[in-house]
Amino acid sequence: MSVEVQDHAPDFKAAATGDKTLTLADFAGHTLVLYFYPRDNTPGCIQEGEAFRDQYEAFRAAGAEIVGVSRDSLRKHENFRDKHGFPFDLISDADERMCKDYDVLKEKNMYGRTHIGIERSTFVIDGDGVVRNVWRGVKVADHADEVLSAVRALETA
Repeated sequence: MSVEVQDHAPDFKAAATGDKTLTLADFAGHTLVLYFYPRDNTPGCIQEGEAFRDQYEAFRAAGAEIVGVSRDSLRKHENFRDKHGFPFDLISDADERMCKDYDVLKEKNMYGRTHIGIERSTFVIDGDGVVRNVWRGVKVADHADEVLSAVRALETA
């Protein structure tokens, strides 16, 4: 089942960078930008992460926290985070539970071969756990700016 605007966000409990376990409840009372990306250290994923990094203080000023999710291991996540100076946590969803709950696993075709991979997707979840914005099939250019605008709009709503 696809997660849509006004749905209650699927709960999660997942291992994250910084030797943490994160849950949806950890973000109660704050806006959460939850972004799913295919793989650490690939060009689009680096660009997307760096865009969120570069806007991080603006997101914080708007009352939001950012968390990235992929199927990579925590060790890969730690290296990716450190290498690019991401100030936010990355969740390892190796068992694909979050990916399935948020319906971001899609059939992809690369070099004539099909495989199941993460469709780049972002969810803005308000402090009550309600999904306020959804982007699927994200194009990286200007995406962080678009998400920041949506987060700021929640402040004034």
